[in-house]
Amino acid sequence: MTRLLPRPWRVATVVVAAAWLAVTVLSGCEPTTASSTAADASAASSSGTTSSAPASPETTQDAASPGPSTAAPSTTPASSPTPKPAPKPTATPKEAAPGTALAAAKLLTVKGRAPRTGYDRDEFGPAWQDVDRNGCDTRNDILGRDLADVGYKGGTRECVVAWGTLHDPYSGTDIDFVRGATTSAAVQIDHVVALSDAWQKGAQGWAEAKRTQLANDPLNLLAADGPLNQSKGDGDAATWLPPNKKFRCDYVARQVAVKRGYGLWVTAAEQAAMVRVLTTCPAEKLPKSDPVPGPGGADLGPSHAPTPKPKATPKPTKKAAKQPAADVYYQNCTAVWDAGAGPIYAGDPGYSRKLDRDGDGVGCEYRP
Repeated sequence: MTRLLPRPWRVATVVVAAAWLAVTVLSGCEPTTASSTAADASAASSSGTTSSAPASPETTQDAASPGPSTAAPSTTPASSPTPKPAPKPTATPKEAAPGTALAAAKLLTVKGRAPRTGYDRDEFGPAWQDVDRNGCDTRNDILGRDLADVGYKGGTRECVVAWGTLHDPYSGTDIDFVRGATTSAAVQIDHVVALSDAWQKGAQGWAEAKRTQLANDPLNLLAADGPLNQSKGDGDAATWLPPNKKFRCDYVARQVAVKRGYGLWVTAAEQAAMVRVLTTCPAEKLPKSDPVPGPGGADLGPSHAPTPKPKATPKPTKKAAKQPAADVYYQNCTAVWDAGAGPIYAGDPGYSRKLDRDGDGVGCEYRP
């Protein structure tokens, strides 16, 4: 027989138990075992009952999403950023081959342009001399070299070019040349390295003989379209190039050869322009100066002078009335012939060595 506590103690015991249960519920602790908790959670999930307790972030996201989908799960993998390929090492450009215009252009001395002060065409000697002593002046030498189907003025030993056809390298067109006061300018002789440009890049410190050599060097001379030559002025490679792009490599290579051969410098912009053009034709060789033909097409070579004729006392052929006064001075052969004194002989008033280029005792043998 169980002994019951007195009634006051039973009431106290119930009160204590109720208080303990309230504290347990308020503190969030379920007085259940782990297995019962898992079972309750499974039952709640299957019945779709929503708990009033605060949900975790994962639970909130799932609750906001639509209900379970019946579609098959996607097999496409999640996209990821495409990795960038590793940068390739910059290729080192090949060195320009020795003997090419490109290699020479890179070795030219670079300086700033000097002032043009003091420049005059006459600083490079009288225009179109016969510096190679082949019997023709330089202008006719170049015309005879560069023109096709050439015809010569009578009585000039096939020296003075009267007509021909120029396959103009600057424009890529053909130009008919006819000598005459109003027609000769259609074809001009261009200094590839302009004399004014040379003056500003070293030539002003030269002796006149070297400047004269540059002005008459066949390497630095080309027959060209007159108007294009005028438009070039004293431009260098940085400011002027032939419109005919096919000829630019040859043109710039000539400039490099002249500046290298005479020790002229270039500006930084000029050298950059030269390299830019020659990079398109890296195998372009430096051109060399070829001798121009002498009268009648004879190749006299670069330094071969005509064999001097024996100096015999010539018989005078001029009339006394046309003989100049003893103190007369002729600036050139044009003045001699205009005065009716041509040809002029050694010992005659006004005769000078500059009028007798071949030294045979007879000056201004042919009318200019």
